[in-house]
Amino acid sequence: LSMFEVDGFEERLYCQNLCYIAKLFLDHKTLYFDVDPFLFYVLCEVDERGYHPVGYYSKEKYSDVGYNLACILTFPSHQRKGYGRFLIAFSYELSKKEEKVGSPEKPMSDLGQQAYIPYWTSTIVDFLLNHSGESKSMSIMDIAKKTSIMAEDIIFALNTLELLKFVNGVYFIYAERGQLEKLAREHPVKEPRVDPSKLHWTPYINDVKRDKFSISSKKPSVEADTIGDH
Repeated sequence: LSMFEVDGFEERLYCQNLCYIAKLFLDHKTLYFDVDPFLFYVLCEVDERGYHPVGYYSKEKYSDVGYNLACILTFPSHQRKGYGRFLIAFSYELSKKEEKVGSPEKPMSDLGQQAYIPYWTSTIVDFLLNHSGESKSMSIMDIAKKTSIMAEDIIFALNTLELLKFVNGVYFIYAERGQLEKLAREHPVKEPRVDPSKLHWTPYINDVKRDKFSISSKKPSVEADTIGDH
């Protein structure tokens, strides 16, 4: 698999045609002829005959609400191969490179929720189980910094997993190791996975001087949100 970044300003016709293809299969898709503010990321299968597009997603060059994905489509002839989740994972890998948290454009469609909720739940369970180290306490913001998933989406996923407890007016992440292992079997991280070591990419430079979605601007952990490992 290979990924290509296409600038809507540089390749208007190509990017407009991608939007037309998406409109054929997405009822909620709205069309704008102005693709200049967007970057398009095209996923291709590679064989001896060359590169064959199988899906894409777009994102705004700068989003003042922290969106890292605007529209996503896996071509119908290539669905059920895990490419949708691969594209979602790729969008978060770019957010990590940018040192930002990100989220898909809201409100999400039903199809969007079907794609994102499994990604969020599997990624958060995998992180809590395998990448949280020996830490006995961890805040939602700590998870956001490591996964680049926006805090509100993490809270939604933790509620879905029933890991968020409300005690004496304070929310706690409470997860025993056995429970996390059970959830990991129910919400596995599926193939194909994005290999960050193969990602050679430089963030798009814009004129915004202070970005409120930058990870470096996030506050440190607070004692309120903790993870119990028993």
